[in-house]
Amino acid sequence: MTNPLLATMIEAALEAGAEIERIYEAGCATETKEDGSPVTEADRRAEQIILDRLRKAFPDVPILAEEEVSEGRIPAVGMRFFCVDPLDGTRGFVQRNGEFTVNIALIEDEETRAGVVYAPDSHLLYYGAAGEGAFRVRDGGPPEPIRTRLHPSHGLTAIGSRNHGSKDDDGKNAGLNIVDYLPSGSSLKFCMVAEGSADVYPRHGRTMEWDTAAGQAVLEAAGGRVMALDGIVEAGPLRYGKVERGFDNPHFIAWGQ
Repeated sequence: MTNPLLATMIEAALEAGAEIERIYEAGCATETKEDGSPVTEADRRAEQIILDRLRKAFPDVPILAEEEVSEGRIPAVGMRFFCVDPLDGTRGFVQRNGEFTVNIALIEDEETRAGVVYAPDSHLLYYGAAGEGAFRVRDGGPPEPIRTRLHPSHGLTAIGSRNHGSKDDDGKNAGLNIVDYLPSGSSLKFCMVAEGSADVYPRHGRTMEWDTAAGQAVLEAAGGRVMALDGIVEAGPLRYGKVERGFDNPHFIAWGQ
């Protein structure tokens, strides 16, 4: 049985996803934020749906949300907060490739404790919580437990960003025994490692906490881990609430088993 907090997160993600899909089908204009990233009506409307749902159910838990932050509304997050990206993969939304997601995570003591990732275009839902496992729901069907896979003896399948690859990724990943590579957008990359479709997701580029929190929660609930990188050296688990960095992540690597 899904716990009540996670159930509310799922409901908020599904409701936001339905609004995103409505706008996706109708079409909308794209604007550019100060940091050069795109934003649409779908980002803003989805975020408001999520904020309303979470604030009503959990009024005492701060919410760190991408579009709120871009407008200068940054909460004092403390040790327990929600981390929200209402439309992760806006470029995929604009390019109409279906690779965009709704991301909602709960952070406690700098760690991900629960997460929901919903891909509206494919009606594919992933969720998980510490100690409760990870699950996938296809097009409204029954929840299917998911787990990371053992690393194949012949080498690893890596997954990486379709739109944000680093020019020197090959050199940095040279020692990982990667024999196949799958490109994907948004937080679906974490979910593909979580369900055993891939083995590793190295990221040598900038991300923000709302980009990674929900996917990390699902992956960790499925038996994986996400490690911060210092150069190419693992430097401990990827943590959250990094106010001093402006909620910017270090480079990281996400592993299956």
